Amino acid sequence: MKKKIALSGIQPTGIFTIGNYLGAINSWVKMQEDYDCIFFIANMHSLTTIKDPEYLNKTILKIAALLIACGINTKENILYVQSMIPQHAELSWVLQCHTQFGELGRMTQFKDKSKSNNVNVGLFCYPVLMAADILLYKPDVIPIGEDQKQHLELTKTIAKRFNNLYGEIFKIPKEFIPQTGAKIMSLTNPEKKMSKSSENKNSYISVLDSPEDILKKFKKTVTDSGSEIKFSKEKPGISNLIKIYSSISNITIKETEEKFKNISYKDFKISVAEAVINKLQPIQNKYYEIIENKDFLIKILEEGSKKAFSIAEKNLNEIYKKIGIKF
Repeated sequence: MKKKIALSGIQPTGIFTIGNYLGAINSWVKMQEDYDCIFFIANMHSLTTIKDPEYLNKTILKIAALLIACGINTKENILYVQSMIPQHAELSWVLQCHTQFGELGRMTQFKDKSKSNNVNVGLFCYPVLMAADILLYKPDVIPIGEDQKQHLELTKTIAKRFNNLYGEIFKIPKEFIPQTGAKIMSLTNPEKKMSKSSENKNSYISVLDSPEDILKKFKKTVTDSGSEIKFSKEKPGISNLIKIYSSISNITIKETEEKFKNISYKDFKISVAEAVINKLQPIQNKYYEIIENKDFLIKILEEGSKKAFSIAEKNLNEIYKKIGIKF
């Protein structure tokens, strides 16, 4: 029986955090068992914020190396670079012509970012390129974080509008949100999502942080009043640590609570740090081995891009014929 298709992308904006790993990458690795997976490095999206060519180029290879080190199987699945597939940008323009101005103006992420003075049109049209990324490959499932729900809903709206106009062209994808690790919070402010863009480096754990730095950061983690290791809205700091431990150890939140029910906050922080260190060490070892072989990485990305191009070219030609701009 043919497997269903899952698709997801990640921006090369820097080495990802354990929040990215637990919320997205770890889910991708697990999904490979049940789906034919298409993974891409969304470097075109990065142009809305990154203006350093050398940094962007190097980071693409770093992200590719990390994905492979984390367990992405490039022999069984597709890993490619977005900019190597021109059909993404072509379909994005077609979809922009079928998207309402008001729909994009209501996007929460754009409204948040538009408070800044440096707002480019790319930020406004970002969700349409994301829709093109998805619809171009007709996937069945999209693994997403909770903060991406609105973007996926817009993608579905555009696809349905398109299908109503031209017939059944696009498959309406379903979202997949992991039960655990979907949203890891900042270590210094558990009310905010963990982000590598934070000015406070103690607020996040990079996948490539040294064991010493990881332990140091967890020891400084913000906790709550009381002493009970309990997952609760009233205990955002401890709840975040519980979520990290349960996700990294592949056990339930209840099992984590039971395991540490008689442990102090101080000892619990150390246990979480040790679990993270043990999980990341083999990933780091493999990463440093892979990143030294640039030719190997480029070959993998070129092979993946050829496979993705073949799918994208076929599907875009069908779309162009349907809408009347190709014979």
